Amino acid sequence: MSLPKIILASKSPRRQELLKQMDVEFEIVLKEVDESYPEGLTPEEVAVYIARKKAEAYDGTVNDEVVLTADTIVTIDNLILGKPNDEAHAVEMLKLLSGRVHKVVTGVCMLHKGEYNLFHDVSEVFFRELTEPEIVSYVSRYKPLDKAGSYGIQEWVGITAIERINGSYTNVVGLPTEKVYQQLKRLQ
Repeated sequence: MSLPKIILASKSPRRQELLKQMDVEFEIVLKEVDESYPEGLTPEEVAVYIARKKAEAYDGTVNDEVVLTADTIVTIDNLILGKPNDEAHAVEMLKLLSGRVHKVVTGVCMLHKGEYNLFHDVSEVFFRELTEPEIVSYVSRYKPLDKAGSYGIQEWVGITAIERINGSYTNVVGLPTEKVYQQLKRLQ
């Protein structure tokens, strides 16, 4: 099946790998975007707001390509956990998630021919109780400073601490590929 060419506006190696696994042709083009957002938005609204903000940087600069942007956040107790500031902050986040259920929300924007196609996905992630030495060791070894919620599902913590997921695995990785694929088919 022939899908439109994608400009991936993300430096995330995980998103890049997921698109490769989907057999989608893409080119990486990066632009710096302020990822701040207004107060009072739900986690779903925040993720979509930032994804759109990232896509707006490309408006008027592309032709038939689809600009694909995404933003993934972790939320627990009405708190939004983005990327940690440093290792101590990462440890703090993982202590908060330990032994609890949290949500991973990915907002996606596909800019195509001046139209913004916005959607999101939500997955529930169930963590077992983690000990402090496990958390400190994980953060020290894997340096999850580029990951929302301070962890990667494809790394040690995902393999040993996640008891189950309700929803899309790829959404937790950082891109709900099932929904992305369906939207790309609609843009042919």
